[in-house]
Amino acid sequence: MKFAVLGAGSWGTALAIQMARNTETILWGRDTAYLENMAHTRVNERYLPGIELPGKLAIEPDLEKAITNADAVLVVCPSHAFGSVLEQIKPLLGDRPLAWASKGFEPGTGRFLHQVAEEILQPGTPIALVTGPSFAKDVAEDKPTLVAVASNFPDFAQQLVEALHNKNFRVYLSNDIVGAELGGAVKNVLALATGIADGMGLGDNTRAALLTRGLAEMLRLGQAMGCQTETLMGLAGLGDLVLTSTGDLSRNRRMGLALGQNKSVEQAKKEIGQVVEGIGTADEVMRLARKHNVDMPIAEHVWKVVNGHMTPQQALAELMGRDPRPEFES
Repeated sequence: MKFAVLGAGSWGTALAIQMARNTETILWGRDTAYLENMAHTRVNERYLPGIELPGKLAIEPDLEKAITNADAVLVVCPSHAFGSVLEQIKPLLGDRPLAWASKGFEPGTGRFLHQVAEEILQPGTPIALVTGPSFAKDVAEDKPTLVAVASNFPDFAQQLVEALHNKNFRVYLSNDIVGAELGGAVKNVLALATGIADGMGLGDNTRAALLTRGLAEMLRLGQAMGCQTETLMGLAGLGDLVLTSTGDLSRNRRMGLALGQNKSVEQAKKEIGQVVEGIGTADEVMRLARKHNVDMPIAEHVWKVVNGHMTPQQALAELMGRDPRPEFES
């Protein structure tokens, strides 16, 4: 199956490179002039400098041509733009299946991206999600990586697996799309927390505690929403949480580091120069926590810090001042 990858940022380009190691693939992005330069130099110098694009990867500046010359579409854009991208491509999709590798919620509603897709696309359109611990640079450099594909459409899921899977890129299947999306979104908020702690110089004990108790919050919310525990303990949950919280290529971790050093959100955004999903996702995670009456103190205090209601120092004092309680709820 030939995929058109829509989104020529770091992650979209990396996934297009990975697919093109296996089969003919098309890459489209919004910046026509930049795409034409990529086609000439065979490098995405802005996001993945020094990494040559495979010969089987075609750069296509025309969106209609990109989609109509492909059998399926993989959307790789920030979660806040997901709905508008689907509205734009809907007239071109026909009966083509759609996958995405975006992590987050629809801003303002807290809806999962699969819910957005189901509302916009034709009824019965096969959909799937690519998620898991995967930095774009490592994938583009062909370093061993494991991800999950979540879908309720087995045939399309298998086709997506075959497009991605090879000796250095292992793909696992899941039918728990809600759990996969929840894990991929909540981990961004928790990565802000570990970044803040490291920016404050709080040490390894604190980072380990935040990862462990953050995972407990993710599991509580997942249980309330009917997710499979195994999903959140797997690649889409724990795996992605560990990577995003500890790897310095993580934009969410870098944002947290900046906040922990008393920089503002706006300062950090300028330094990072790319979308930091966890900032907006914090709002939606707290919306879901309140809706399902789930206690998520770490996520709540991240939300307070990124929205200017509390300093990192005040958040730490408040979290550490909570009353003792059993580690595991009966």
